[in-house]
Amino acid sequence: MRFRTLIIALLLAGLVAPPTGAQETGTRPTGTVVGTVVSATGEPVALAQIEILDTDLLAVSDEMGRFAIRSVPPGVYSLRAAALGYRPVLQANLVVGTGKPLTVRVELPTQPIELDVIEVAPSYFIEPEREAASNVRTLDGVETRRAPGVLEDVVRSVALLPGVAVPSPGRNDLAVRGGAPFESLFLVDGIEVPNINHFGSQGSTGGPLSLINIEFVRETNFASGGIGVRYGDRTASVTDIGLRAGNEERLSGTINVSATGAGAILEGPLGSSGSFLFSARRSYLDFLFSAAGFSFVPSYWDFQLKTRNRLGRNDALSFLFVGALDDITFNTEDEDDEYENSRILAPKVRQYFAGVTWDRSFSSSQLAVSLGRTFSSFETTQTLFTDPPQTIFSNVSSEGENSLRIEWATDPARKLAWTIGNTLKFASDLSYDVEVAGQIRTDSLGTPQPLVVDTSFTAFRNATYLELAARPVDRLRLTAGVRADYYDFVEDGFRLSPRLGAAWQVASSTSLKGSIGRYVQPPSYIWLIGDPANPETLEPIVSDQITLGIEQLLRPDLRLQIEGYVKEYEDYPARVFRPQAVLSPSGFEDATSDIPFGLEPLLSVGTGSVFGLEVFLQKRLSEVPVYGLLALSASRAEYASLEGVDRPGTYDTRFIGSVSAGWRINTKWEVSGKFRIATGLPTTPFITSGPDTGQRDWTLYNQGERFPTFNALDLRVDRRFSFSGWQLELYLDVQNVYGRKNISAVRWDPRTNEPEYNEALGVLPTIGINVDF
Repeated sequence: MRFRTLIIALLLAGLVAPPTGAQETGTRPTGTVVGTVVSATGEPVALAQIEILDTDLLAVSDEMGRFAIRSVPPGVYSLRAAALGYRPVLQANLVVGTGKPLTVRVELPTQPIELDVIEVAPSYFIEPEREAASNVRTLDGVETRRAPGVLEDVVRSVALLPGVAVPSPGRNDLAVRGGAPFESLFLVDGIEVPNINHFGSQGSTGGPLSLINIEFVRETNFASGGIGVRYGDRTASVTDIGLRAGNEERLSGTINVSATGAGAILEGPLGSSGSFLFSARRSYLDFLFSAAGFSFVPSYWDFQLKTRNRLGRNDALSFLFVGALDDITFNTEDEDDEYENSRILAPKVRQYFAGVTWDRSFSSSQLAVSLGRTFSSFETTQTLFTDPPQTIFSNVSSEGENSLRIEWATDPARKLAWTIGNTLKFASDLSYDVEVAGQIRTDSLGTPQPLVVDTSFTAFRNATYLELAARPVDRLRLTAGVRADYYDFVEDGFRLSPRLGAAWQVASSTSLKGSIGRYVQPPSYIWLIGDPANPETLEPIVSDQITLGIEQLLRPDLRLQIEGYVKEYEDYPARVFRPQAVLSPSGFEDATSDIPFGLEPLLSVGTGSVFGLEVFLQKRLSEVPVYGLLALSASRAEYASLEGVDRPGTYDTRFIGSVSAGWRINTKWEVSGKFRIATGLPTTPFITSGPDTGQRDWTLYNQGERFPTFNALDLRVDRRFSFSGWQLELYLDVQNVYGRKNISAVRWDPRTNEPEYNEALGVLPTIGINVDF
């Protein structure tokens, strides 16, 4: 408690300290805004007028679409861009500092020639027009970074959106609309990423902390229904993270100290027509955990590099690399340490994803060709500190996959637009050396079934898709698409996924949206080695989904979205050793809690049904210096396994509510807060007497008492100091302000012969420091 008090006191001293330097010179430091203006197809837009609202500062784009606005006083602004033949747009929440130049990318939608829409004033909400049939939720980079309680983590910011449940507050396992975390798709600059987190769960998408440096994020688009055919291989949601380019103005950078680590960013021009953006981060969790006396000590590094070069007016070549090194070490000084360490999986993870993308823009279409590779290696063990020590789980494996994606799309504003593409993936490096002890891998009768696997193989998959979008009348947009997937690593690997959507603008600020479609997802590679028969018994998961929603623009900076949905699953992996349950792995921190990573016999005979209603209210920063999100979700999820009995899903969160709001008091101060509440997840009770004491009673799978209702309040204060040529930002982020002991997991304690509940930490204050230069 004294340590936390000291942290808060030191930060508050910095927050209230008067800035020096700039004021002493008598000159007011200024910043610079640089960027490019492009069309919906990526073609540079010349002679666009860009103005910073509430100032007399403006610029006109050149032939390459570039512009620069200098001598901008530090502050938070909205930018308006307009050009002949295009709809004007607003970009809000632009934070201009006196350090590095602010880089923006403005995309102007084509103005249809025959437009019967009364209201053509620019809106603060700009979503991808290709996804008009879905309720895409967009968070810009500033909204993502400033959200209180998310530790400047882009994945945790997505958890503020409707329909997203977080099974464990300390992890990024996102369970969307009743689905498992492995059903969520993540893309970074168009590259599909198997797992976007440090210490990621193999075969799923969760982990404690995102790999992506928040300073790189330009915007995040999230969709959980009505998703177009260009996205596949997942059945719950798509999170598409777009990264900004480095500035072409001058060499600059950022030094950052956050709640979890410290890092540095360097960016600047690359030749005469390009830019680079590089970062390196190291966690200091190992120092904090050691100082706090924890028996396990995690640490990580991550590195990111993005370059972008223009090869002419209509061609661009970009490169992206993101890599991470994750380690856990143990301090075993006494019997308590031995006991605690014996209940923790110790992963050593090495992973990266990289890609090269060529973009060719035309006046009415765009061609994109991407060559990518993802790779992860895992060395994971769990050892019981008996005499002698006994390893109950060992996993030395690697998963490497190469991809080639080609997509050609026309301007979505056309009367008849189309998108055609193909994605080819070849997993050239799938290698597994796995041992699971019989005592943690038992069948339905409790008989030990140890697993020993030493194998390697390759896998091929291909997806071809076509989508047509028509405007029979100006206010109505219809989409029809089909996706053909082929997977050579399952018996019946060919699947067709038709999808239909409609968006009808019933008034200038009101739209109705609906969709119906099929989504398929192949089994994770590690599931294939869980039993010799799994490659023959596993099939792609199939989910048929219907959505219907309404969108109301209450004012240019305030939007309301309401959407209902129904999802029906078939061919869901059912667990042979647990015939009451379907497979629903999340994060595995203890292999003794259940059979880990789907390493068991599985049959694709499970079914599921999910339905729900979501309400989303979003306020963008504007002349009213308040911003925020309100998300309400009500749903019900049930699944049936081999027994054929419908039971609550593992991630059946009946109600989720969150509100996040902030107030920009002036150019220096900002305060924000977040409150989240959610009904507890279902549990499977333990057997408390007899020879099976401590084992879960699978006959009551997910029918035990639910965890208590989750609720927590987070608060944050930001303070900015501007100097000539550099800027200092400080923040204080206090999580779980009133110290709620939320419960997210339960396991059996053999020492006390009773359940042990995993409670969240109490009040957790953290500080952050950013220096831009």
